This record gives sequence, structure tokens and C-alpha cells, in this order.
Amino acid sequence: MSAETIAILILLGSFFIMIFLRFPIVYAVALSAVFTLLYQGLPLTTIAQQMVKGISQFSLMAVPFFITMGVLMGSGGISEKLIALARACVGWMRGGMAMVNIVASYFFGGISGSASADTASLGSILIPMMVEQGYDDDFSTAVTITSSVEGLLVPPSHNMIIYATVAGGVSVGGLFLAGYIPAAILAVSLMVGSYIISVKRNYPRGEKFSMMILLKELFLSFWALAAVLIVVVGVVGGVFTATESAAIAVIYSLFVSVYIYKGLDWKGVWKSLESCVNTLSIVLILISTSSIFGFLLTRLSVPRLASNAIIGLTDNPIILALLINIILLVLGCIMDMAPIILIATPILLPIATSIGINPIQFGIMIVLNCGIGLLTPPVGAVLFIGSAVGNVPMERVVKATLPFYVCMIITLLLITFIPSISLWLPSLFR
Repeated sequence: MSAETIAILILLGSFFIMIFLRFPIVYAVALSAVFTLLYQGLPLTTIAQQMVKGISQFSLMAVPFFITMGVLMGSGGISEKLIALARACVGWMRGGMAMVNIVASYFFGGISGSASADTASLGSILIPMMVEQGYDDDFSTAVTITSSVEGLLVPPSHNMIIYATVAGGVSVGGLFLAGYIPAAILAVSLMVGSYIISVKRNYPRGEKFSMMILLKELFLSFWALAAVLIVVVGVVGGVFTATESAAIAVIYSLFVSVYIYKGLDWKGVWKSLESCVNTLSIVLILISTSSIFGFLLTRLSVPRLASNAIIGLTDNPIILALLINIILLVLGCIMDMAPIILIATPILLPIATSIGINPIQFGIMIVLNCGIGLLTPPVGAVLFIGSAVGNVPMERVVKATLPFYVCMIITLLLITFIPSISLWLPSLFR
């Protein structure tokens, strides 16, 4: 066995062993890289060099701004207004509150960009409201956590920026545009699943549709939705970069939250900024340690070896696309979202492009796969948050989520095999 093969076994073997032993992902990534560096006799100063290199990229400056924007808007009384807007749109249907939950997640996702924030913010309001109106608590929680994945696809999403950084040469504006239609299809598929269950269980209808109420709620929500327009239109129109748009969005969200909606005072702003620092520290340490891991993967030619191994199994592009999705879904069961993007992208993107999958389309695929992973045990962060917010045992939540997994997998397959779903809007505005 060659020294290179042993180094690969040390890197990947120690990493997965620590993952299954429930080590924090940062320690698993960093320690497996340290073991491999020691085996190869490389200086440990390489660790510091690669960590600094990993986070010293201009495009990553947008990440803290988008996180700050999401926290400020989420703490500033936005949730209630978006729920009211969603109720005016779809609350009249059978199982209306489930539909409201799904549509509100689409709106809120464009502000928070986080499935966890969506679940914690909207779930704390909507789950008790749904239970009070006669919905089962496990169904209410399942709808909340699955619809929160829409927020990962609707821009601005800091995970898309991380993917664009790792993939290299992928347009952030193109990724932002590419997420709208897949997120809408995901919302529709979840609504279909919710409607079928609602009819079967005879869940209640909401109030009759009123155009006047819809226009009123749209007017009240305008200031919140305008933040997304500032980012997307600015980036796509070439007015400013993603980083500049994110900085402007932070100033705008601060003004809206404090002076228009008045959901925050200045003491609350400082608490929100403290939350931002906590979240950002987790994201940046993941990026920096994953940079060491990625450096070793490239040095040991793991992407090339993995690509050859997977392509050697079959030359059928349909089977290869399914294999890529299966690999990402399995990784989602044991890893968090950012590490999967950072580690799997260099390995799987060349395979995807070799079978005709556009890098922007692949970005949407990997984000949705990781979103499904957030709902699957044993590491599903959003699953645990939903269980805690809804006060429902995790086993019941997983059981209630099974029909929605089917909806999400169908959406994933549509995105995989119909490129225009992801690429039509970017090509339209190119």
C-alpha cells in the first residue's frame, strides 16, 4: 500500500470515525487534517496558513452581512407581518394554516436565509396557532421544519455564497436567481402533500379570500420584502457586488426594524449583534478548518480518484446523477450543511459537470440535498429545533415528516433532471 493511499485512509477514516463518535464537526475536520499532516511529515504551520487562506477571500465578506441582516429582520417584528401576508394569500384553502406556514417560510427565507432561524421564528408562532385550531402537533411541526428548507434556496442565502467561493467562477447573482423557481416548486409540492393530509384528516379551512386584505397585508410587508429586492436586483443588475449589497441590506434592515416596524430598540440591536457574532464564529471556523481538509484532499488527488471511481461504476448520466444525490443525502445524515458544501463540492462538482450538469444547477442540488439532511437524524439540526419548539418527541416528528420527505425528493429529482428549472431565470437576466 502506497504512502499516499495510507494518508487518504488516515484523513477520511479518522474523519468518519470521529463523526460517528459524535465529535463536533470542527474537531473532526481539524484533527483528521492534523493526523494526516503529521503522517506526511508536513510542518504544522500549514494549518495556520490554510486556515487564514480559507477565510481571506473577498466574496466571503458578504456572509457576515447577510447573517446580520437576517437576525435583525427576524428580531424586528417581521415574522408576524409575513404570516399575515401568507394567510391573506392561501389561508382560505383546506388546511389553510399549513399552507400559510409553507408560504410564510418562502417569504421569510428571503430575509433570514436560514432554515434554523425560520423554524425557531415562525415555528414558535405558527405551531401553537395550528394546534389551537385543531391540527395535530406532530403534523404542525413537520410542516414547519420541511417548509423551512425553502429559506435555503430563496436568496440571499449565505450558503450559496460559500458554494460559489468553493466552486470558483460561479456567479453569485446567477445562484440567487436560480433559487427562486426550485423554492417555489418545493413550496407547491409541500402544499400538495399538506392538502392531501388535510383532506384525509378533515383539517379546517381558513377565512374566505379577500383581495382588499391581501393588498393591505402586501403594503404592510413591503418594507420587509424590499430588502430582498435591494440585494437581488442590485447584484443581478450589476449595481454593486454581493458584499456591497449585503452591507447596504444590513443598514436598511436596521432602519426598518428600529424606525418603521419598531420591533427592536437599540438594546435589542446589541443583543441581535451578539447572536450574529455567535453564528458567524461557527460559520467561519468551519470554513477555515475545512480549508485545511480541502487542501489535503487536493494534495492527495482525492477528487480525481473519487471521480474516476464513481464514473468507473457506470457511464450512464442518469445513474451518475442519482449517485451524486444519494452521496449528498447520506452525508446530510451525518454532517452539517456548510462542511458538506466545503468538502463535497471539489469532489462531486467535476463529476456533475462531466455529465452535463451546470455548476449553478449543481449548486441548487447540493443546497436542497443539504436542506433535506437538516431534517434527518442523527445530526438533523432543524429536526431537533422543530422538536423543541413544538414540544413534540423527535420520533413522532420524524414519522409525521415521512410524507413530506417524498415531496422533497420529488422536487430534488425535478431539479436534477430538468435543468431549466434552475437555469431559466439566470439565462433570462444574463
